[in-house]
Amino acid sequence: MQTKLTLRVEEALVRKAKLLAKKRGTSVSRIFGDYITEQAHELPDEDLPQVTASMLGALRKEGATVSEADYQEHLEARYL
Repeated sequence: MQTKLTLRVEEALVRKAKLLAKKRGTSVSRIFGDYITEQAHELPDEDLPQVTASMLGALRKEGATVSEADYQEHLEARYL
């Protein structure tokens, strides 16, 4: 669900935001939303169960990767 948000910022910043949005072919709202999403990745998502929200970003740690083989190994160890 979308809702309206009013922000108070300097006029020069508004001009820059509009120019950036035009250059990227998007809206200032989208740029703001994408930025907040990126910056708030460590915050829990209210719509997810607590256990799921606690796992968000687990693979963002440097060097963390999970391959298909890793997942298969996990499933075999857990269920076989």
